[in-house]
Formats: sequence, C-alpha cells, structure tokens
Amino acid sequence: MAADGIASEQTAREEALTAQVVASFSGTEDARLRFVLERLVEHLHGFVRDVRLTEAEWNAAIAFLTRVGDITTPVRQEFVLLSDVLGISMQTVAVNNEAYRDATEATVFGPFFVGDAPRIENGGDIGGGAAGEPAWVEGTVRDVDGRPVQNARIEVWEADEEGMYDVQHDDGRVYGRAQLSSDADGGYRFWGLFPTPYPIPFDGPVGDLLRAAGRSPWRASHLHFMVSAEGYRTLVTHIFVRGDELLERDSVFGVKESLVHDWVHHPAGAPTPDGREVDGGWASTRFDIVLAPARVAGDGGAVA
Repeated sequence: MAADGIASEQTAREEALTAQVVASFSGTEDARLRFVLERLVEHLHGFVRDVRLTEAEWNAAIAFLTRVGDITTPVRQEFVLLSDVLGISMQTVAVNNEAYRDATEATVFGPFFVGDAPRIENGGDIGGGAAGEPAWVEGTVRDVDGRPVQNARIEVWEADEEGMYDVQHDDGRVYGRAQLSSDADGGYRFWGLFPTPYPIPFDGPVGDLLRAAGRSPWRASHLHFMVSAEGYRTLVTHIFVRGDELLERDSVFGVKESLVHDWVHHPAGAPTPDGREVDGGWASTRFDIVLAPARVAGDGGAVA
C-alpha cells in the first residue's frame, strides 16, 4: 500500500496512463506545442489523481464548461471571465510582463475592449454622453530612462456610473472609450468619467461558481489603459481609486498597489485645466506611464 493509502498497483496504472498520453505527443513537430501539451497532460492528470475526481464531478465540470461556451458571444466572453476569477488571467499577465526597473505594472485585459474606438485629440472627451462625474485624466508616457515617448497609442475604456460598458447594450451606442496619442513631450490628457465599482457579469455559470464559493463578483473602481509604441512592450493596465473598499477583494485579482491613485474631487464652479465649463463637480487624477523596452526575439522573453 502506498503512503497515501492508494495501492501501489493502482498508482502504477495511473502513472502508466499519464506516460502513455504524454508519449502520444512525441511526434509533434512544433517543439513549443509539444512541450505545452505534455505538461498540460501531466498537470491535468496530476489534478485528477490528487483530488481523486469522481465521474459525477467530471460530468459536472464538462456540463459547466459547456454552459460557459453556450453563453459566450462576441461581446460576452465567459471563458475570459472564468480565467479572470480563477486568477489565471493575472498569472498569465505576471509571467508575460516581468518586472523591469520602474516600468508601469500590467494587469488584466478584461472582456470589454473594442479595437475600433473613436479617435480623439488630446483634451478630448471619451464619455460619449454617458452618466457619471466628469473626470480630467492627464499624465506622460516615458521610457525607463525618463525620455518622453512621442506618438504612443493610448487606448482607454471604462464603464459608466451604473457599471455598464457600452458593448453591454444592444443598441449600438458608443461611450466610455477612445484612442489618442501622446504629444511631442510624451504628454496626454482627456476627459472621462470618475470610475465606479461594478460587478462582472454574474448571471451565467461563472456567477454560479462565485456564489457556490461565497465570493463577490464586484470589481474595484478602475479605468482601463492600453499603451503601445514602436520599440516598447505594450502595456495593458488599469488605474484604481484610493480608498475604494473593494481594492482588497477585487473579483479578478487585478489590483496592484502601484496602480492605486489619488483622485481629487472639485466642487461645482471650480475652474478646469482646459477652461471647459462643467455642470456640477468634477474629478481629476494624474497617471504617468513608464514603458519597458520591447522583448528581444530569441532571448527567452527578456527585455533589452
């Protein structure tokens, strides 16, 4: 009898099956694909053996994943949500965005990015008429040596004060997203909305999983950024709101202390940075972005 109470003969059978499946990929020409498939089998088989998975549990898992696929649409990616709440998205981000000097930290991409967002000039408005407190966001894009990065593409997107992104509506409305470029000094600026918390979609299988685990679907208040420039590693990140009670229990584990920012709330009538007249109060924050150099091909993923 093995130490864990499983007969040695049974252990040998299980190990032999794993070895047989791993060996079935030996003819895979792509070395990276072969490595990934072999390790995937080893880890999945190890999980089944570790928890002594029952057939009923296996069937339940298949049914759950089928439901995840059934509810997925071009604007509702339930598999991304599942990856997010299991922390796999953030772990993948961590692996692929190694710390480099003082480069801005990355976080999860999320399921609501749209590639053809409206183009605005610096100082423009991404709100699109959505409900929420107007917010002035400004900063610079620089490299790790402090040099300004000109013409960096900055894509921003966020939810309205009701916690909804534009793509969650079925009427084609566009709000809370735009793309702009850094200027000659690396600067950027725009009007958006003060971020508010919202729950990830929880009316599907991922929501059922969270309820079964006693977990909340709520995300800490945030504003999305994706910043890209030739010669630099593309940065996907958020900025959060200091003091938000959800910072410690963000449902997708996306919060990093370096991304938590102070926001100032200005009273009605307070002058704005660009002279714009705002009906009521408004908020402001500064987010200075530091880009890491691009990866160097063939060096195992290290940066220059």
